[in-house]
Amino acid sequence: MTQEELDALMNGDMDDIISLESANDVEVEEEFDEEPKPKNSSKYENAPLGYSDETAHQWPLPATDENKMVHQLDDVTKESEEKASEIFDIIEGISSELMEKEGNLQNVIEVLTSNIKLFTTLSTKFPDVKAFGEQLQKNKDALNDANETVETLQTSGDSIMNVMDIMQYQDIHRQKIERVINVMRALSKYMNTLFEGRIDDSKRVASATHISGDTHNDVASTDDIEALLAQFGQ
Repeated sequence: MTQEELDALMNGDMDDIISLESANDVEVEEEFDEEPKPKNSSKYENAPLGYSDETAHQWPLPATDENKMVHQLDDVTKESEEKASEIFDIIEGISSELMEKEGNLQNVIEVLTSNIKLFTTLSTKFPDVKAFGEQLQKNKDALNDANETVETLQTSGDSIMNVMDIMQYQDIHRQKIERVINVMRALSKYMNTLFEGRIDDSKRVASATHISGDTHNDVASTDDIEALLAQFGQ
């Protein structure tokens, strides 16, 4: 309740209260009757009026940095080369660690082999001592495990080398994309040269918005034509 309604209520004038409520209702209806004006989001600043994700199929893509074909291809080649370099660094680090661990296992194998010789001799000379026989068997089992681990490391190293060979195709793909970019740029320059004129565009007579005999009533304004030319010039 507003102050005016409160004053009217204190004075006992019900007609004033009804008139104030009616006026407030009219103001609220006018506020809700206003339709929001269509506008383009910042994402489509250079797009035609009404361009959005829902109407994208009705329009050509706006000439923004996100939609310029050569820009996107340049980004693809740059990012793919950077990521491929990172992958190669990771693979090289893994390969170095595998080779280091394989060297450590070779040292372990030498120790186990020496132990086996020692316990074999002791078991032969002292067959009644069960501890010598048990340690001999444990060292043999440990040697078998070490040899299997070395084989696994070697197999993993070979797999990593295969991965590095496969990754070489990434550079071939980059070269193919760059070749496409060069062809597109050459075509663009050729088309620009083909449509060159002797008269500067600023000195040309403005295009007619409507010519006698046109069967349509859609008359393009000067602002629309200038906006379209500016979009193609980007």
